Amino acid sequence: MTNHALIRHPLLAATFGAAVVALPASALYLYGSGHAAKAAGMPAVVASAPASSAAPIVANLPDFRQLVQAYGPAVVNVSVRSNLKTRGHGRLPPGMDENNPLFQFMQPGQGVPTRGEGSGFIVSADGLILTNAHVVEDAQKVTVKLTDRREFEASVIGSDAKSDVAVLKIDAHNLPVIKLGDPRTLQVGEWVVAIGSPFGFENSVTAGIVSAKGRNLPDDTYVPFIQTDVAVNPGNSGGPLFNLRGEVVGINSQIYSRSGGYQGLSFAIPIDVAMNVSKQLQAQGHVTRGKLGVGIQDVDQALAESFGLEVPRGALVSNVEKGGPAEKAGLQEGDVILAFDGQPIDSAGQLPAAVAATDPGKAVALQVWRDRATREVKVKLGQTTDENAVAANDDGASAGRLGMMVRPLSAEEKQQAELSDGLVVEGVDGAAAEAGVRPGDIVIAANGTPVKSVEQLRSVVSGSRSHVALLVQRGDARVFVPVELG
Repeated sequence: MTNHALIRHPLLAATFGAAVVALPASALYLYGSGHAAKAAGMPAVVASAPASSAAPIVANLPDFRQLVQAYGPAVVNVSVRSNLKTRGHGRLPPGMDENNPLFQFMQPGQGVPTRGEGSGFIVSADGLILTNAHVVEDAQKVTVKLTDRREFEASVIGSDAKSDVAVLKIDAHNLPVIKLGDPRTLQVGEWVVAIGSPFGFENSVTAGIVSAKGRNLPDDTYVPFIQTDVAVNPGNSGGPLFNLRGEVVGINSQIYSRSGGYQGLSFAIPIDVAMNVSKQLQAQGHVTRGKLGVGIQDVDQALAESFGLEVPRGALVSNVEKGGPAEKAGLQEGDVILAFDGQPIDSAGQLPAAVAATDPGKAVALQVWRDRATREVKVKLGQTTDENAVAANDDGASAGRLGMMVRPLSAEEKQQAELSDGLVVEGVDGAAAEAGVRPGDIVIAANGTPVKSVEQLRSVVSGSRSHVALLVQRGDARVFVPVELG
């Protein structure tokens, strides 16, 4: 197991003993240099060496004071009281051993009172607040504290685990509010600022730059995260990420860490994604998302050569859901989706977020690469639920070379696998083994050509130059495996 881990702490920091573990946060945006700050109406701080120095050292840095003074009061501390389940449900408070005497007096599944802290920000003067869903997960009581030290009990209007966005409401009026920005205008290298409550230290300000945009993280296929190097830690979760114009462009959500603390990689939910979720939660209590109904994977160099693409790009369709929108529109396994509704798709991770952000029932145009040429496919999107996928990423195998012992499926195997044809792998060595093919896998197609016999497979391989892309079914999953030919 790798030492790296994406950490998302439930903002419910346990308060056993003197230790308080708050929840982690995400990324931060800062904009430009001192000149950029000046252009945005923010004064620059200029530091120079003493006059006696031979060569003065000048550094143009942004000044965040006006931003913090203007919008800091709209950032709140969120404190949560909840019950964690004992070992009967496999959950223990952080830092507690299941053999601790405390648990010997409790029945499996009984709740352990815990407290935690996180952050949030006010989006309307009548008390509407945004935070992370994982901050208020399983909360029995949520308390919001303002910078003027007033405290309010908050109700959870709605929560969406898929996007990690939650909406709170407090009974108050004439509150300070944040100003919304457009994360689409953010540029890598731009300065950003985070305000939150790391480790319970309320209204702490940190700053950094945008490291990347459109990041897709494990188990978060619907959110194109903003990556920053802003220092965020447990307790920052749910807090705002500002640009230098004082506009909120994201909600700090996650960090990538070996230790559980900040190590330079923070991730924020784009505010436009969060506001869309917020509106749906307020209007209908749940979130609806578009559904395409395909399994996809990234296109690497070997697969690009196999399909005749000049450069590796797009989302390779490895599986088409039966009866789904994609099948009805004529999408096929082996198609490479290059654009969705006019939005270029450079990597597979971009497609799920684009589909999820589109209203169910909308007809969209896909630019598809098939048979070494582009074509347009019109698709009417369905509606995703928690049980089905928008467009799921399949894990691809690494490249290798070819060498397999295969045979046609028997009638019984066809029925069991719900296939009309295919070749079952009985033995694998050399190239195919290096590429990740396993005994028991079923080869459905090679370079986009369905294979019904060993002769057909041999024909496709002999006509390939350096690579062959095998469509393999393993259990219920399908994936393209690029094999490098010797």
